Amino acid sequence: MSVNFEALKVMIIDDSNTIRRTAETILSKAGCDVVTAIDGFDSLAKIVDVVPDVIFVDIMMPRLDGYQTCALIKNNHEFKQTPVIMLSSKDGLFDKAKGRIVGADEYLTKPFSKNELFEVLERIVAAKAMEDSPA
Repeated sequence: MSVNFEALKVMIIDDSNTIRRTAETILSKAGCDVVTAIDGFDSLAKIVDVVPDVIFVDIMMPRLDGYQTCALIKNNHEFKQTPVIMLSSKDGLFDKAKGRIVGADEYLTKPFSKNELFEVLERIVAAKAMEDSPA
């Protein structure tokens, strides 16, 4: 299945400059419109202006962690349908379960490959297309 990522607005929230730049480069080359944020507070300041289609959020961040950030996004009426993908260096069952509790749609373990990044995005885009198509 080949999904078109052209003009897909993606927000990447991660305190790691390396992760932000890597994801931004991969997604920009695929045609995505990418916005980055260094932490949860930074993302909340940008999210209203950007209105992303998909949000990647790191779990371990200073000030406002990924769980708190995801919960705030999902509790906002305007953004509760926006897919959120949790990023973590731990592939733990507990982290995945906690991510689901706060409303995360997917979970991606760092470091991720270009293929893993595209696979998770394809699932999100395909699920969104199913929701948007008339029954």
